[in-house]
Amino acid sequence: MLEIQITATNIRYTDGGVSAVHVQFQSKDSEGTINLNGYIPLNSEEYQGNEALLALTEVVRTKLINRLQP
Repeated sequence: MLEIQITATNIRYTDGGVSAVHVQFQSKDSEGTINLNGYIPLNSEEYQGNEALLALTEVVRTKLINRLQP
């Protein structure tokens, strides 16, 4: 299983509201043989603000898996 660590969230605002969020992460498998890092872009519907870290990690995990599967 991939261990995902959220390293930062960058929030972009437009007209007083959230327009985009980039959630930066680092990840590795339990054996340490696979390493991933990058960011997952979220829109204002996906990011409501002040999400719990576990909830945000699951969003990143789901989007990352969807991106990797053909």
